[in-house]
Amino acid sequence: MANMAQAVRMALHYGEKHLGVTDIFGEDVGPPLGGVFTCTQGLKTTWNTPLDERGIVGAAIGLALAGQKPVAEIQFCDYIFNTIDLLKLAGNNNWASNGQYPLNITVMTPAGAGIHGSIYHSHSFDSWASRLTGWKVVMPSTPRDAYGLMLSAIEDPNPVLVMIPKALMRVKGEELIPGEPLEEKDLKERIDAPLGEARKGWEPRWPELEFAPTPIGEAKIVRPGNSATVVTYSRHVFLAMKVADKLAAEGLGEVEVIDLRTIYPYDWAAISRSVVKTGRVLFLNEDTEITNFGEHLLRRTIEEHYYQLRARPRLLAGAHVPGIGLAPPLEEASVPQEHDIERELRALLTELT
Repeated sequence: MANMAQAVRMALHYGEKHLGVTDIFGEDVGPPLGGVFTCTQGLKTTWNTPLDERGIVGAAIGLALAGQKPVAEIQFCDYIFNTIDLLKLAGNNNWASNGQYPLNITVMTPAGAGIHGSIYHSHSFDSWASRLTGWKVVMPSTPRDAYGLMLSAIEDPNPVLVMIPKALMRVKGEELIPGEPLEEKDLKERIDAPLGEARKGWEPRWPELEFAPTPIGEAKIVRPGNSATVVTYSRHVFLAMKVADKLAAEGLGEVEVIDLRTIYPYDWAAISRSVVKTGRVLFLNEDTEITNFGEHLLRRTIEEHYYQLRARPRLLAGAHVPGIGLAPPLEEASVPQEHDIERELRALLTELT
């Protein structure tokens, strides 16, 4: 099975070959590296930019206005903050022009903690991104969804931000990408660039991939349940499922886990149905807790489902600190861990109304 980096690479190849992608660019995106996580190895339209995030976003806007279809990478989302004004302008374009000038750009960026990257390589951006009006914002938890959401982003006439969880880049999927070789070794030999001198002159042998988009704005129930709901995305999907399985084995109840997949436009219908069914909900992510995206979902839950709730809704998010420390205990204290999720779910399931 492909890992997430390979899935993104295959989606970009499909985009070049079938969907009209004209430029894939960013810091170290082109040869010889092919991206710090190897997401752009072997692609035809890649090129390297200076270390200038504002220049990268500005170039994407200009290319799109000129009729091209660019995919730009910000090497780590920690460095996207100095582009917010340009991202805002990109989001305004279609609305301000009354639909005459849609801006078909895809920006991808690795996000989140989990790789012990310390203060400059561990930020989350999902809550900030949710405020970028005019943008669609996605964050997959599996290679299959990374492939499908990237295809949907390339096809969408609006600007789309694809945040790729750093901690999941090398995690293999459990579902084949349509057209992916059955043997993992075969895929690696086909699309992973060799090391050293063997890389000179290397060309990938791409499999015959299929157009299999994941719809933007559609959540997925990854673990059904009727005792409580967890609404999450990215790597915390797997932590939530692990805790839910543990609590179910103890007889505490069946927790439903929703992988949101799209931060905006989010799938309120899926959240609403689950909250009405279970009456208990935990919103879970690793961005800092003050003005967290999960707070918006919690507020809407209270406004629309106050009388269906059997316990107070909860948010579990990252600590409101300027950065994440390099030492593992500092990182673990800054973003929700498995034991934090277990604590919150135990309290949620046992709270009496």
